[in-house]
Amino acid sequence: MRNKFHQFGLIAIGALLGVLVSLNLTAVAQRDLSAPLPIEELRAFTEVFGRVKSDYVEPVEDKKLITEAINGMLTGLDPHSAYLDQEAFRELQVGTQGEFGGLGIEVGMEDGFVKVVAPIDDSPAARAGLKAGDLIVKLDETSVKGMTLSDAVKRMRGKPDTQITLTIVRKGETKPIVVTITRAIIKIQSVKSTLLEPGYAYFRVTQFQEHTGEILAHSITRLFKENPVPMKGIVLDLRNDPGGLLNGAVAVSAAFLPTGSLVVYTDGRTEDSRMRLSAAPEHYLRGRLKQDYIGGLPDNVKTVPMVVLVNGGSASASEIVAGALQDHKRAVIMGQRTFGKGSVQTILPLGNNTAIKLTTARYYTPNGRSIQAKGIEPDIPLDDGVSARAGALKLREAELTKHLTGSDAEKPADTAAVAKQYDFTPEPRPTDVDEKLLRPEPGQIVSKHDYELNQAIAFLKSRGGTRTN
Repeated sequence: MRNKFHQFGLIAIGALLGVLVSLNLTAVAQRDLSAPLPIEELRAFTEVFGRVKSDYVEPVEDKKLITEAINGMLTGLDPHSAYLDQEAFRELQVGTQGEFGGLGIEVGMEDGFVKVVAPIDDSPAARAGLKAGDLIVKLDETSVKGMTLSDAVKRMRGKPDTQITLTIVRKGETKPIVVTITRAIIKIQSVKSTLLEPGYAYFRVTQFQEHTGEILAHSITRLFKENPVPMKGIVLDLRNDPGGLLNGAVAVSAAFLPTGSLVVYTDGRTEDSRMRLSAAPEHYLRGRLKQDYIGGLPDNVKTVPMVVLVNGGSASASEIVAGALQDHKRAVIMGQRTFGKGSVQTILPLGNNTAIKLTTARYYTPNGRSIQAKGIEPDIPLDDGVSARAGALKLREAELTKHLTGSDAEKPADTAAVAKQYDFTPEPRPTDVDEKLLRPEPGQIVSKHDYELNQAIAFLKSRGGTRTN
């Protein structure tokens, strides 16, 4: 038996070394030659591997054990690192193009369950009434407890017109909520725009995709041409935008900032994780796209008074944009504190069309403020309609298990609290508005009962969107 166990141990060591080579850990070792090989820990791994192979109640394939070991290694780091098998890697690539089959929700993990970060506009999940902060505990009849995030996402995605039943727990509700949702092709319209009234333009970014910057540029050009009077104010709506591609965030920021302005910088352990991205074509153009779509925008788009709307569902790329426009004093931020996802996930392809999504750096605003676990504080806070409600749940990065902390203290830049020196008092949020009235009417992209948007327009009209220092 001992010889058999020893053989399993040798197999495990060989498998583990193969994984280490696949992950290019030789390159990591070259960066830190002083780091000793963790012999005791590797021995413990091989012992566990051998015991599972020899004693588990059912035979288990080596591939499954190694895959689950990788999953555990990554998910044990933070809520956003993960192993992507062939299907998950393919879905990630498809999702950045703006179309996939599923429910239409941005999710994360919390205490072994799936938490809704934000439902995507006009998706089956949004129409079913799912809300940020909902805790998904069952998918059909299967408990989510113990699943990886990739496994849960895989179950929720699927062919259009098929159904899945979600059991969710919502703080403030005494019983679980069961909803059956029909999957659909999720075609994310990443930019929506309209003239709210002559002189006031509205742009909503629902998610940062590969072509979001380009679509926004076309929308800006069109609205500025259609506007019958000189533009007086711009509202950029990033509420419930869960983020997306970094170059999209740089492009959206570049549309409203002077050329060359610093948008965001990152800091990590390796040289290639340290970047400074500015409002310059080389930092937002991707792939074969050669034409600078930002360079041809109307000149006054960078000077027209501007408000950015955010809330607790504004995450990642949304926070980069809000932080950049706030630090450069280009826009006034209104709403609620953002989600606080200020970490960089790098997709590192492996063999056999798999990859790992690894947290490699933190984001910082131009003034050196860490977004991670802190979010962006609005210049003018607005009542979100649930703060005073007993048991109201506010999902933030800081509430996620194993979240990274911010690191402002390491930065020499100014980290003072955001100034709130505005001669503007928001009107109280109405308490008697039927929730159905908050949905846009057919053919419209905003509701006339949208409290935050109405306050943004009132601010632009009363002050012209200027900052008083």
